[in-house]
Amino acid sequence: MASRLNSSRFPVASTTAVVLTLALLAACSKPVEKTEDIRPVRAMTLAPADAEAKAEFSGDVRPRIESRLGFRVGGKIVARKVEVGSLVKRGQVLMQLDPQDLQLAQLQTAAALKAAQSNRDLARAEQQRYEELRARNFVSQAVLDAKQTAFQAAQASFDQATAAARNQSNQTGYATLVADVDGVVTGIDAETGQVVAAGTPVVRVAQTREKDVVIGIPEDQVDLLRQVTDIRVHVWADPGTIIEGKLRELSPMADPVSRTFTARIALPAGATQVRLGMTAYVTFVSRIPQTMIRVPLNALVRDKSATAVWVIEGGVVKLVPVQVSGPAGNDMLLAGGVAPGQTIVTAGVNLLKPGQKVTILNDDLAVRDAALQSAGKSGGASK
Repeated sequence: MASRLNSSRFPVASTTAVVLTLALLAACSKPVEKTEDIRPVRAMTLAPADAEAKAEFSGDVRPRIESRLGFRVGGKIVARKVEVGSLVKRGQVLMQLDPQDLQLAQLQTAAALKAAQSNRDLARAEQQRYEELRARNFVSQAVLDAKQTAFQAAQASFDQATAAARNQSNQTGYATLVADVDGVVTGIDAETGQVVAAGTPVVRVAQTREKDVVIGIPEDQVDLLRQVTDIRVHVWADPGTIIEGKLRELSPMADPVSRTFTARIALPAGATQVRLGMTAYVTFVSRIPQTMIRVPLNALVRDKSATAVWVIEGGVVKLVPVQVSGPAGNDMLLAGGVAPGQTIVTAGVNLLKPGQKVTILNDDLAVRDAALQSAGKSGGASK
């Protein structure tokens, strides 16, 4: 009986021991502390923008006029006198065709001209004889009229043969391709031994007197930059020299590949240090009509249908709508919504929410905030 009582009490004692152990463990464990969510961000203090807004684009120097020259007659190329990059003068020989067929055609037209000349001279002599016979009344007027008509026909045949001979002489001269302007050879499109048709481009010659810088302008800046007159150009090889440019041509249609509008900036004739193919940078400079604030592009966020920035006040951010005026290089100009002296977030804007506490990673702003905090503490201690 006693053994049964002891065995029945053992589970109760075991259960009690487990409960006591769990209670002791719960009493010894520390409560989990809640950590405050503070986001590290980069920030900047707003300041008034410069009096000038600038937009810079890169491009390359190209000739204003580049001619694709070709022979005016067909034939086989037998000589090439220039190379790519050769400087040529007006009248200089560039290429030559085989002139044999053209020379034979010229001999043929020359022979036809001599025959027409002989027929004309004979018709003229007969007309003169019959005029004398008519004066003596030996022949009728009808016979004289026939001789005069024959002479006129012979004269017309002679004129026709003369024109054909001159034309063929020109055709023979077209076997030699010459430069029509002073310039530089920018391309060779045919080689010796190749048979080309009339008008096929074989040589490209660019005039070195007038040069353009070709750039691509985004579609959202076309209307704005079209009105700018202060255009500055510098080449990558000589960044210290600023050249005054002028917008000469702006394409009415966007390029199907780059989706930008091609613009040609004319360079002055005195820019002899600029060579074709150089990399150039074009800066459009416009005066800012009112005081604006310049901010990085990555500081802007979309708030529904408006543009906004995160403003830091007391270590907490709030979303403030702003009015965007336009681009200034890689930055954006703000016309309203914020004021100089305010601090905005420039990196980490997509991880924030209204009322979010932040810590600034910028060294300059961190030092400034520490100085302000120390000044506040010293003021409180003095009180």
